[in-house]
Amino acid sequence: MRTLRLKVGLMNDAFPPTLDGTSTATLNYANIIQEKLGEVMVITPRVPGVKDVGYPYEVYRYKSFPLSKKDEYRFGWPFKHEFRNYVRSKKLDILHFHCPLASAHFAKLIVQEQKIPIVATYHTKYDYDIRKRAPTKPLQDFFIRFIVNHIKIADEVWVVSEGAGENLRSLGYTGDYIVMPNGVDFPRGKVDTSAVTAKYHLKDDVPVLLFVGRMMWYKNLRLLLDALRMYKDSGHSFRMFMIGKGTDMRAVEKYTSKIGLAKEVTFSGKISDREQLRAFYSRADAFLFPSTFDTNGLVVREAAACGCPSLLIEGSCAAEGIEDGVTGYLSKENAADYAKALENMLNDPDRLHLVGENASREIYLSWEDAVRMAYARYERLCRSWNYPAGYHDENWGREEEDSKQ
Repeated sequence: MRTLRLKVGLMNDAFPPTLDGTSTATLNYANIIQEKLGEVMVITPRVPGVKDVGYPYEVYRYKSFPLSKKDEYRFGWPFKHEFRNYVRSKKLDILHFHCPLASAHFAKLIVQEQKIPIVATYHTKYDYDIRKRAPTKPLQDFFIRFIVNHIKIADEVWVVSEGAGENLRSLGYTGDYIVMPNGVDFPRGKVDTSAVTAKYHLKDDVPVLLFVGRMMWYKNLRLLLDALRMYKDSGHSFRMFMIGKGTDMRAVEKYTSKIGLAKEVTFSGKISDREQLRAFYSRADAFLFPSTFDTNGLVVREAAACGCPSLLIEGSCAAEGIEDGVTGYLSKENAADYAKALENMLNDPDRLHLVGENASREIYLSWEDAVRMAYARYERLCRSWNYPAGYHDENWGREEEDSKQ
């Protein structure tokens, strides 16, 4: 069957330069669809001082307010008629929102007057942030109901993992969902690591360990640091790199010094240069990711792309599809077990290397493959709506040969 050249509206509450899992997903969907499959319009809250230049598609930004002085995120305000009138004028074929907050409400307002299908992707455990930010139980319950009610407006609901689906169910959602995993933008294979090795004076006989993610306690960072302290107490040397930033950054750094790991642990901050980040993954002997919060563990797939095996918590979303000792390593959710698992994996470097190769071959998923799967669902959904040719404009009826054939 030929590929429909759809006009896709991608909606998210964050977009570069704001970087997180959902903004990265939105960016990759936009780039790949525009280049290989259809046409894209990104719809996202305005960020002061940001000019969206260099994108081969339109990035439409609407009114927003800051969440707080410390927070890089913005609260989108999509309620003006002129905002949705402008989006409707683009005659989109389908809307896909990646955040069930302002973006979902904007989508709801659009389809009240323009009947097109909506896809929702549930990426993360929003209830955790809501309970952390909202000061009262009634307010927390209100926002959770808001999320569930806006997920319900979608014609098709996607989750990035089974764990994400279970979390959505726990909030009260009772409808169907499809697991649609995210991909990674790294090609498979290692890159040159000489610059990282030279900059940090790394030695061949000292293991290099890596964490990439937000510096937030809910990522199980205390467990990670305590496990590293135990590993050190067992007489082992190592270098640990913590890449990322977050509101708990100073507290995490302080705790690291308190337990005597200041020499072993280096906080590198957020690294936006993807090739530089690939070099860290390529140089690391193991990727340590004890988070039970994350619903997809995209960084685990990034590590796999570079042949770097991960140590994860059994039963976590990040560990979905991981076979212990084959495509990764699993530990119980406590520091002692994590330290023991780390010791066992590093004591067998040949096996460690083989597990990294297996991960690269078996759990790696490129963004192009992920987006092509998603686009096929767009097509199926749009065809099920029985749009007549020319329903929106002259492009609707135009079909192109799938460029992958």
